[in-house]
Formats: sequence, structure tokens, C-alpha cells
Amino acid sequence: MNSIPENPSNPGSQPSDVATHVEVDGVRLKLAQPYESPGRWIGQGEILQQLLACWISVDPADLPLTPRLVGAPGVGKTQLAIAAAKAQGRPLFIYQCTADTRPEDLLVTPVLSQNGEIAYHASPLVTAMLRGGVCVLDEGNRMNEKSWASLAPLFDNRRYVESIVAGIVIDAHPEFRAAVTMNQDESTFEIPDYIMSRLQPTLPVGFPNKQDEMAILQYHLPFAEPEMLAMTVEFLQRSHQLKLEFSPRDGINLLRYALKRIAQDPSHPVGRDQAWQEALKSCLGEEAFDLEQLSQRKSRTLGGDAVPLGLADLFFDPDDPMHPDRDDDEDDEEFNV
Repeated sequence: MNSIPENPSNPGSQPSDVATHVEVDGVRLKLAQPYESPGRWIGQGEILQQLLACWISVDPADLPLTPRLVGAPGVGKTQLAIAAAKAQGRPLFIYQCTADTRPEDLLVTPVLSQNGEIAYHASPLVTAMLRGGVCVLDEGNRMNEKSWASLAPLFDNRRYVESIVAGIVIDAHPEFRAAVTMNQDESTFEIPDYIMSRLQPTLPVGFPNKQDEMAILQYHLPFAEPEMLAMTVEFLQRSHQLKLEFSPRDGINLLRYALKRIAQDPSHPVGRDQAWQEALKSCLGEEAFDLEQLSQRKSRTLGGDAVPLGLADLFFDPDDPMHPDRDDDEDDEEFNV
């Protein structure tokens, strides 16, 4: 049984004397600290409302949903979850998933204390469970199946986890909420179906439109000149149209570097255009100078215009007379003359 002070009327309230430890079935756990961020969600209000709807309980018997926030890196999936937690006034905890995450990393980790005894540290996820907060499992599809299996009872109607290390079962607070962000790239694991069925619904987070993208850059870089903001937004919008995954995060980093180069030597400042071009090359690579060609190359890589290759293509050039699939019509015509 979990013994921790509860405040059902306002689960997000955080008095100055918030407990740093809690006892569960005789085991004392040190709690993680909540994440504090001044950031806010800009634009795309519909996706924020969809996430908030997942966390509503319409009846005492109704359970919240644990959605997947899916999109390209840098579009703001984590910031969306942060904004949703702020909107509900709940303490926020973020766990960064990696390929080598272990079940004990997700739940309770034993640590050797100064007096030589074993101390147990609750993860951000378990702390959110105990405090009735929000936990964001960031980049969840980088985590292996063994770690996901330890969370299976949490994300169904059982709402608990079992720590083998500490030998305890931890029940989730009724106000506990969670979301999982997932990047759409190749360096990820395939999540098993029995876990995917618990992480519903899927909420796709897309690229912002021109006005929202300008507002995002202005929010993060209020000191940037309008001309440089405009150049960056035009570049990002063109990349979105060509289905290239340059994100607002890329634009922010690009601008930051360009502004630093301009300010580096006030006596000999680098020109705006020169600094922006240098930042584009340094942050996104030379191929970013020609978005159309980069888009065509990506399309060919994905099979858009690719010609299927046979086994013989691995060993012979297309024009090699020894190629077994070579078209010999021209040779036949020469012999028939």
C-alpha cells in the first residue's frame, strides 16, 4: 500500500514542504524532482485539446488513456505534453527512454548510501504515479521489450507496477496521467502489439504552418532580427513542402549559431547573409542549400523512382556483355543487317 499525502481537490498543488521520501510496504523511496519549464505550446491548438481529452475521466469507473505522440524529431512532441501538464496543473516528470533502459531504471533503483546501506530511488515515472502527476516517456520506441513488459500492468486497468529490486508493488494515484512520445525514424525498436494496444490513441504531431513557425522562432529568439527570422521560416516552410524533416528545432539552432557568429566580434561583424549561410551549412549540411535535389535524392532512396535490382546487378554493370539480364536487341540488329 502506498503511503503518501494526497490532495484530490488539487492534485497539481505543490506546497513548500512536499515530501522528498515516501514509504511503500515498509520500503522507503526517495522521490524524483518534478520538471519545471517556462515553455508554452504555440499553435496547433487542436492536438493539445486531443491530448487533454485523453486524460479526462468521465466517470469514477473510467480510466485515463495513455496516448502516443508521434512525429518527426524537433516538432515539439515533448513540449506538447509539457503544455498539457501545465494546463491541468499537475506536477510533470520526464523519463528519457534509451536502448539500454532496464526495468529497474524505469521503476526503482538501489543506490549505496553514505553509511553503506541500500537506499531506493524512485524513477520519475514512479514518482509521478505516487504524486498523481504526469509522466512523459520520451522517445519510447527507443526502449526494448523487456522494459516495456514491466509497464504492461500500469497501462491497463490494473494501474500498478512491481519492483523486483525493492520487492514491492506500487499502485498508481487516481490522478496519475502519462503520454509516450515516439520519433519516426529508423533508429528505434518495434514495440510489441500487446504494449501498442495499451498506448492509445495515436496523436500525430505535424509541422507548424508559416504563422505558427514564425511565432515559435520569435518566442525562443526574441532578440533575432526580423530579416533573419523571415529567411529561416521561408527555408523551413519550403522544406516542409518538399517533405524534408527540417524542424523548428533545426531553425532555432541555425539562428542561434548565426546570431552568435555575428556578435562574436563587434568590430568586424559577419554579414547577416554570410552568417546565415554558414550556420545553414554547419547545422544542416551542404545538401540543405539545394532542397529540391535533397528531396529528389530522398525520394529515390525511399524507392520513389528506383528500378528494382536483381541478383545479377550486384556483380555486373548494366552494360556489361556478361550481364544475364542485358537487353541484346541492339546486338541482334547488328547481326541481322
